[in-house]
Amino acid sequence: MKISIEFPSVAYREGPAGVMKLAKAIESIGYDQIDMFDHVVMGYPTDTRAAPMYPPQMPIMEALMVLSYIAACTTKIGLGTEVLVLPQRQPTLVAKQISTVDTLSGGRVRLGVGVGWQASEYEALGENFHDRGKRMDEAIRFLRHWFSDAKVDFNGTYYQAIAMAMEPKSPRGGKLPIWVGGGGVEHLQHLNVSVNSRMVGWARQTSIRRARSGRFIRFVRQPQLPVEILHPSV
Repeated sequence: MKISIEFPSVAYREGPAGVMKLAKAIESIGYDQIDMFDHVVMGYPTDTRAAPMYPPQMPIMEALMVLSYIAACTTKIGLGTEVLVLPQRQPTLVAKQISTVDTLSGGRVRLGVGVGWQASEYEALGENFHDRGKRMDEAIRFLRHWFSDAKVDFNGTYYQAIAMAMEPKSPRGGKLPIWVGGGGVEHLQHLNVSVNSRMVGWARQTSIRRARSGRFIRFVRQPQLPVEILHPSV
């Protein structure tokens, strides 16, 4: 069993030195992984949309930038996202960012991705909220090509690349772990891609009831798909 910590964005209030001190302390205690929560913006309630599940002014530092900072001041702890809202980001840029952090950290990155839930955030980033599941499936395949192939030729429905290269590759190349996370069974059943694991966090009561009935457990115990449910916050 491995235990990861969700790194708190509110640590920014202690300044850069405080963020560094906390990251080093988490590593020295012996935790296996530091994970970053991801949202770029948070919407206020309006006449046409309800309030989000988090306060609009909740401080959220950019996940990949924080991981790069933590990578520079730690030596062994794993670095991950839980989860990066992949369909609202450009996947080629994500591949470059993740490969770079993995390279500079000595192969410590685990990429956790999900589809998100906030339509207004997608709108602010200029992406389509309604086809996000299909685009995430394709984006994961696209990432694998960028991580693995010396020459990338990819002709998808949503993303394309013709005779392109991305270097340097990360230390693990195409074996860099990609985990998919969601709030319950429905978020994960649509997957039609090869991933290393499925993360299920903050399970709702309905998911807990399914787990007790056995349906949820049967789903997450599919061969070669371990599930992580450990994300204590600090």
